Parts: sequence; structure tokens; C-alpha cells
Amino acid sequence: MSIHRIVVAGTGSGVGKTTVAIGLMAAYKKLGYSVQGFKCGPDYIDPTYQTAVTGRKSRNLDSWMCSSLAVKEIFVRGYQGADVAIIEGVMGLFDGKDPLSDTGSAADIAMITNSPVLLVVDCGGMARSAAAIVKGFQTLSPGVHLCGVVANRVGSAGHYELIRKAVEKECGIPVIGYLAKDDRLRMPERHLGLVPSIERGELTPFFDLLSETIQKNFDLDRLYQIMGTETIESPHILFGIKKQESKVRMAVAFDEAFHFYYPENLELLEHYGAELTFFSPLKGEQVPLGVHGLYIGGGFPEEFAAELSAKNDVLLSVREAIQSGMPTVAECGGFMFLSESIESVDGKEYPMAGLIPGKVKMHRKLAALGYREVTGTEKNFLIGPNDRARGHEFHYSTFDPSQEYTSAYITTGRRGTKQEGILLNNLVAGYTHIHFSSAPELVQRWVEQCMGFKNRAFQGI
Repeated sequence: MSIHRIVVAGTGSGVGKTTVAIGLMAAYKKLGYSVQGFKCGPDYIDPTYQTAVTGRKSRNLDSWMCSSLAVKEIFVRGYQGADVAIIEGVMGLFDGKDPLSDTGSAADIAMITNSPVLLVVDCGGMARSAAAIVKGFQTLSPGVHLCGVVANRVGSAGHYELIRKAVEKECGIPVIGYLAKDDRLRMPERHLGLVPSIERGELTPFFDLLSETIQKNFDLDRLYQIMGTETIESPHILFGIKKQESKVRMAVAFDEAFHFYYPENLELLEHYGAELTFFSPLKGEQVPLGVHGLYIGGGFPEEFAAELSAKNDVLLSVREAIQSGMPTVAECGGFMFLSESIESVDGKEYPMAGLIPGKVKMHRKLAALGYREVTGTEKNFLIGPNDRARGHEFHYSTFDPSQEYTSAYITTGRRGTKQEGILLNNLVAGYTHIHFSSAPELVQRWVEQCMGFKNRAFQGI
């Protein structure tokens, strides 16, 4: 299938690539195109922007957590029914897992998806020097095709013309448009608490302003013409087998407090025979009756700790489900929710489900960030000692255990190897977000475990 596609990348973090990417999505949507957004890397926040602007679920493309073939399949599946695919980069164009390779970078995603790159350059305080920057990005990796440039934070239309003439003469590619220095165009500071406001539509006026500005200052017709259009065939390595009929029901916590799930994680569960039933702990909804598995994903329960703490019936239903032996996976926010309590940054403590022996304490600074190689511990139904998966951590809290416990995972990151999470009967919980596309066999194993639970329940064991 063929689709117009582009990677919007920056020379580094903070140069305005998210502003440009979101603005382009909003502008093309306003012009009547169906737009599919993608985000390079494991980020959960920028995809929320994209989903709000495009009306289509944004997806992550990560060439470190997932193989190149899996990335290509996620990309092709994701853009079905769209006219334009806009892929937002991560950090600088060539920044990824390894400083000596393109792995995990926006450049790698551009090569895997055969997409040209629109480079965003912060042009404040420069003119002809912008051409030198662009020239360097053109020459570093021959497999990456820069098709155009955006001049961000220019002082005036006249300043933009100086930059445009220099870049187009020296680099031979068009400067598609510009954004002026304007505080109204500054993206809100990224933090987890921002997500609910995005979903409530509170940023819609900002998105509208971005769309109007980009339609005025960008040559969108020319950009559309230079986007990649070559046909990409899906390798079908994740969803290659025929979709299995539903054989178990799985409850998935999904609301403003718990909604950090990779779409493919949920889709793989459905593909391998799980019928997903969503419920909202925040709204007081208990674990649904008649389910055989439980998935409590990431999010920010700390933002809603008071409300969650008051949902006694919900907390009881979660405890009873897990204590019954229901195969359960809890990630990050879900892990925190199952602890004894969450202590806020101002010292207030809120009781939680109390299944995991220990307390969670919030901090103002990041406690962990980065990719993780993941293997399991003995008796971990999801991932065993001989299995390998990949994921990431991103959290502002730490866990203080109140007694000895069995770890769920052994994870390896830039700072070494550590034991992580907790294993408790049929509960696998921890801070690590595992991307199931890195190891689809984990999904099959989880569904099989749920099937065993279903059979035991049927037999009254």
C-alpha cells in the first residue's frame, strides 16, 4: 500500500519538532486529509497530542524495542485508511540508543519506513550558518534523505528569506516554511499531568492556532509533493497467523489514571484470543465479573491518588481478583496502584490496594528513565529466565518495600543490571513497560495462563 509520509525531525531536543509535527497534522486535517500520527521512541505524551489532533490513535515506532520488520508492520497497520502519515522524531535526527549507530533514532525509522525527512532547525541568531547545519545533517548518513527544512524561531519574514536563500543554494533542498518567535506557539511543558487536559480538549485553541499559522507560513502543497509515496509491504511477523477466536476475557483498567498502553500490546492480546473488557477504577468501576485476566497499565495514579484511595469497592475487587489467582500484569502506574500507599511530593499519604508489600514515594525529579532489556525470574508466568523482551522505564517515584519479596524481572539498562518489580502468586508487577511486539510469545503465554484460570474456575478448583 502507498501513502504520503514524512519524518519531522530536529537537529536536537527543544528545537520545535513537536510544535511543527503537531501543527502539520492539524493543518492537513483542516485541509480535509485523514492524517495518521506516529512518534519515534517510547514516548507516551506526544502520541496523546497527536491522537487529539488527528482523531486517529497515534502509534510508537521504536527500532530498539522492536525489530525492523516489526516496526514496518506497526507502521503499515497504523496508516490503514489514512491519506498522510506524519512521523515525529525523537531528540536529534541521529540520536538513539547508541552514539555509534542509528539504532533507535528517527534516522533509523526514516530508513525502515523509506520516509524522507523534514528537518526542523532553530534559526534564532543565524542566517547563512543554517545552511552549514543542514549540510552536515545531509552528509552524516547516506541512507537518510533530507527532503526539506523548516526554519523555526526566526525574527521576521525578512530573516526567513535570508535563511531560505542560503539553504536552498548550498543544500539543494527547499525550505518549506517558518515559524516566528512567538510565545503563543510554545508547546506546553511536557509532564504526565498534562495528558488529561489534552483529552478534555483544553488545548484545542492552541492546536487551532498552530494549524492557522502553518497554513499561512508553509508551502503545504509542495511538502505534500515531496513526501515519500513508495509502496511498503507489511512483513506480517506480529499478526501473521490467523486471528484466534476469543477464548478468555481480560479486564483492562483504562481511564485518566491508567491509559499508557502501546496499542499493539492490546491488539496482540485480542489477536491471540483475549476479549478485552475495559473498566475505570477512577469512576468507581470494579473489576468486571466473569473475566479471566487483569491488565493494569501505566499512567499517573499519583495525580488522582485521593480519588482512587476513596474507591474502597474498587480496591476490594482488585484485591479479590488477584488473590483468587487471576493472571495479572501491572505496569508502572498499575504497580503503584497495587502497593500499600502512594506518598505525594508534599508528604500526603494515600492508601492503595495494599497487595504489594511496600509504599511508593513521589519525587519532583525523574527517578528512572531509559530502555530496558528484560528477562524474568523463576515462576514468572509472563516471562521466564530464558526469555528476552524489551521495554522502558519512566517514572518519578521510588518503591520502599515493607518486607522481603520475589522480584518479577531482571532488567539491564545503561547503568547496569538490577532486579525489578514483584512476583506474587499470579501477579507480575513492576515499573518496566514491556513492548509485547519485542516478544509476542509473552502474549500467547498470558492468554494460555488465563485459559488455565478459566478452566479451574469452571471446575470449581
